[in-house]
Amino acid sequence: AMEKSYVSMFLLLIAVSCALAKDAGKKDTKETTAKPKLPQTLSRGWGDQLIWTQTYEEALFRSKHSQKPLMIIHHLEECPHSQALKKVFAEHKDIQKLAEKFILLNLVYETTDKNLAPDGQYVPRVLFIDPSLTVRADITGRYSNRLYAYEPSDISLLYSNMQKALKLLKTEL
Repeated sequence: AMEKSYVSMFLLLIAVSCALAKDAGKKDTKETTAKPKLPQTLSRGWGDQLIWTQTYEEALFRSKHSQKPLMIIHHLEECPHSQALKKVFAEHKDIQKLAEKFILLNLVYETTDKNLAPDGQYVPRVLFIDPSLTVRADITGRYSNRLYAYEPSDISLLYSNMQKALKLLKTEL
């Protein structure tokens, strides 16, 4: 019976996120010969009509100066979990509307800021940062082993977490 629970735990891990390869040296040499991708808007499909920042530094600067919370989405183009979350996120009218109240950044690479990977570098993961530039460790998803992971079925939780990030702002500043 013990073995069975291990297996299901392992499957849950796989189901929720795409683990990132730690060893960059092992990357396929395919990448260097890949044909250049078409230019893409900064939204990368997460909401084409929203205003997205280009870099983490710019996002922090804008958050601090506009006093708006920052929402960072880490994802990878080739990760099916990232793609699935992106699809429901982009099609969710209420989320797209609420997102206008945030400084927005989506990243397909990791930053050097360890605060953005409080429990590991996995995708997709969504973190909220307040204008005091504090990562909100209190706004999490529903998986204890991947605190900032969301599946498409968790989209209403992500929506309420966005509302929570805005509410916290009003009470704390």
